[in-house]
Amino acid sequence: MPRIKRGVTSHRRHKKVLALTKGHRATRHSLFRRANESMLHSLSYAYAHRRERKGDMRRLWITRVNAASRAEGLTYGQLIHGLKKSGVEVNRKMLADMAVREPESFSNLVSVAREHVKD
Repeated sequence: MPRIKRGVTSHRRHKKVLALTKGHRATRHSLFRRANESMLHSLSYAYAHRRERKGDMRRLWITRVNAASRAEGLTYGQLIHGLKKSGVEVNRKMLADMAVREPESFSNLVSVAREHVKD
C-alpha cells in the first residue's frame, strides 16, 4: 500500500481557515490554532445573531408603530387589540412601513382600531 502524504490537504484547510479569519486582531488571523478557535467562535456568533436579528427587527417595528399610534392618540397595545377585534390582519412590519411611508393610511387604520377599542 503506497504512502499518502497529506501536506496539500492540510495546507488547503489552513489557508481556508486563515482566509475566514481575515480581519481578526493579533494572532487570530495569522496563527492557525488561534485562527481556528477564532473562526469557530465567529461562525457560532454569526449563526446565533442571524436569529437574534429577527427579534431586533420586530422590536424596531413595534417601537415605530407605538410612536406613530401615540401621535394619533392610541397606545400600541390598544391599536393591536383594536385591529384584532376589527379583523384587520396586518403584521407589524407592514404597520411600521405604513407609519413611516403612508401616514394617512396608517391614521385610517388607527381610526378603525379606535372604533373597536371603545366597545
